Amino acid sequence: MRGVMIQGTASDVGKSMICTAFCRILSDNGVKVAPFKSQNMSNNSYVTVLGEEIGRAQGIQAEAARTVATVDMNPILLKPESGMKSQIVLFGKKLQTMDGMDYRSNFYEKGLAAIDQALGNLAKNFTHVVIEGAGSPAEVNLNDREIVNMAVAERADVPVILVADIERGGVFASIVGTLALMPNPQRVKGIVINKFRGDLRLFEDGVAFLESYTKLPVVGVIPYMADHEIEQEDSLGVAALTRKQSDCPIDIAVLKHPFISNFTDIEPLLGESDVGVRWVEFAREIGNPDILILPGTKSTIADLRYWKQQGIEKVLWSLEKNTQIVALCGGFQMIGSTLSDPNGFDGTKAELELGFGLIPEMATFFTEEKFVKRRRGFVQIQGKEAKVEGYEIHNGRSSAVSNPLIIYEDSSEGFQQGNIFGTHLHGFFDSPECRQAFLAPIRAEKKLPTPKVKESPDRYSRWAEHVKAHIDWRKIEQMMEESG
Repeated sequence: MRGVMIQGTASDVGKSMICTAFCRILSDNGVKVAPFKSQNMSNNSYVTVLGEEIGRAQGIQAEAARTVATVDMNPILLKPESGMKSQIVLFGKKLQTMDGMDYRSNFYEKGLAAIDQALGNLAKNFTHVVIEGAGSPAEVNLNDREIVNMAVAERADVPVILVADIERGGVFASIVGTLALMPNPQRVKGIVINKFRGDLRLFEDGVAFLESYTKLPVVGVIPYMADHEIEQEDSLGVAALTRKQSDCPIDIAVLKHPFISNFTDIEPLLGESDVGVRWVEFAREIGNPDILILPGTKSTIADLRYWKQQGIEKVLWSLEKNTQIVALCGGFQMIGSTLSDPNGFDGTKAELELGFGLIPEMATFFTEEKFVKRRRGFVQIQGKEAKVEGYEIHNGRSSAVSNPLIIYEDSSEGFQQGNIFGTHLHGFFDSPECRQAFLAPIRAEKKLPTPKVKESPDRYSRWAEHVKAHIDWRKIEQMMEESG
């Protein structure tokens, strides 16, 4: 396969977003392209059509590439748990839980074999691959056994483009330092400056310095784009999912769990012009929002205990009549009666843990086998019916309740009664119909008009056009033609 690898000077410099743009640009050119990331560390999962689990970034990139996401696009997924351990998902299925030292010592050879297998499988169906690195390739203490950056570029035999985030400051030192410390820097064929704000002409001297000092071309300076509407990869992107309450009449508070997962469930709400979203890390910050959301978590009982220590039960019970409480996946399990995880399958052992008790009839028991499934159904809120679509992914099995929220073709799920809503479905707010039905009572009470649903252009094409306009795409194509 021909291709290119995007590595970064640090985490959250925009590697995932650049890969997403490249996937769409290549797809627009009629190329059969696949995204790839050897190892992803994230609690933001994407469920494939076969019910397998990969990193959300590669699922998004597959959508941009106009192809079906498979486990070969992200063969290794690490999901951090409590106690300095991570759950290892290998080719879409949970393998085991290990701490960092055990993983480094005992998984290295298996990881390399998985990478070779995945790249080989992709080569059977695609002509090009866009590979995303992880963190920084200059982690000198880890490079002897790394399986995420230059080792992958060498196995795939592709050129590397180094991305730096100018918004952080210190962009020159980060690029020069990374090139000085990374292994095999001669494989790097170009530099991209990302998240630039201001007049691009003011950085012309910066480009000239970098090209003179590093002897590498700066193939692009990408201006910052705030409204790209593409989901963030991991919790480093949580800060981006905020709109100040003072700007919007509808106030939504979201609990920021220590082990928060699938926080992108919140992102669609930012598409509503009258909605403000704020994250709260302490019970005292909740106040009196119109909506309080308890999102998903990778370690439900650990996060439940975190909130209990702050006395959040009293806050929840005091809010019940005036605030809509929406609990998603692990948050849903928290508001039940009891939770039981004697073997620690969800991260923290507990024979019997009391939940917040907002759904007295619901008990949750955690099993080793994870429930992973795509779902499609409908909800009825205040007499309005709306379609919903998404996926479930959880170890906890919750007992049936008498007032389900979602009706599927063959079953029902979730809970709704009064101002309390709960579901295991990730993607609940993705449907504009569902958001409109859910927000309608609040808008009516506040005498707010219902905003018109915007027919926005394809988010992937819009982002790809933005990147292509500020990058030397012909040079990128030449790099790829010389690979493989």
